[in-house]
Amino acid sequence: MKLSAASQFCYRLGTGLKAGADLLMILNSEASLGPSNQRRAMSILAEGAKKGEQLSDVMKSNKWFFPPLMAAMTRVGESTGRMERALLSLSEHYKRQLETRRLFFRSIASPLLQLVAAIGVISLLIYLMGVLVPAGGGKMADVLGFGLTGPSGVLTLWMYVGIVAGMIALAIWCFSRNIAGVQNLVPLVYIIPKIGASIQTITISRFCWTMALSLDSGLDPIRSISLALDSTDSDYYRTGSADAETAIRNGATLAGAIEATQLFPSDFIARIEIAEHSGTDAESMGQLAKEYDERAKGAIRWLTGLATILIRVTVTLFLVYLIFKIAGTYLGALNGAFDPI
Repeated sequence: MKLSAASQFCYRLGTGLKAGADLLMILNSEASLGPSNQRRAMSILAEGAKKGEQLSDVMKSNKWFFPPLMAAMTRVGESTGRMERALLSLSEHYKRQLETRRLFFRSIASPLLQLVAAIGVISLLIYLMGVLVPAGGGKMADVLGFGLTGPSGVLTLWMYVGIVAGMIALAIWCFSRNIAGVQNLVPLVYIIPKIGASIQTITISRFCWTMALSLDSGLDPIRSISLALDSTDSDYYRTGSADAETAIRNGATLAGAIEATQLFPSDFIARIEIAEHSGTDAESMGQLAKEYDERAKGAIRWLTGLATILIRVTVTLFLVYLIFKIAGTYLGALNGAFDPI
């Protein structure tokens, strides 16, 4: 389920339950909305509700339809009897994520268009070198020096571009699925100046919001921390759940439990300690979540700005290289024309 669809579904379901509407009626109505895969997901929920199953269990067993956080927060609502509040809070959480994603794609749209335009210009030049014939006959000179000409050269270029794009997509997929334990390299990423801190801030923001939602819904700290760590979608952070539980059972505060995971920076732990002294856990985490949400937006703006600069510099340098390459080829031909026979 896409973020926009998940947000709208949580809002409609939460609003309906808050108004006292029948759960099964709402789900049957949802089954007639949206694209086919979304209707199928709602039908599965409705069938589970008819059988008396918990919605969270149905979502968890059909995880290819429902985001993990939705299943987890639905279980929170079922456990605390405050389903509508958990769903409405989750709807707002998904809205913030959607706004963050849109901000990122808007920021990198311009440099990506420049990159696509550059590839298009190079493709046109390669094509023309293969189909045009010089006045004296023969073949056009390979001014790019790539050894690619004509339609076949264009296809070869696109194949190389596709391979590079595929490798980047594969790397992202492997990291998101923690293939071969690649997420254990997260601490090395955090060492990178500015970039590591920005990525860590975005992760902490997700952790804070989930913690705030869980505690505000009445869930106990042990399950709240476990759920918040799980919401980071990182096996590296999930490993801290057992340490946090042990710390709480030994009488540690919320800050002490989070510190026991050894996953978060000391300044974040200090802020939790200060927040705990000024209110309840739910209130303190809610305030901290708002603060880190603003930090995360700033971090995303910085990262998108960096991505924009890197793409533009790469495109510019590549085009400058091609210009000098073409100029060098023609200057060499002119010099050769003036040599004595």
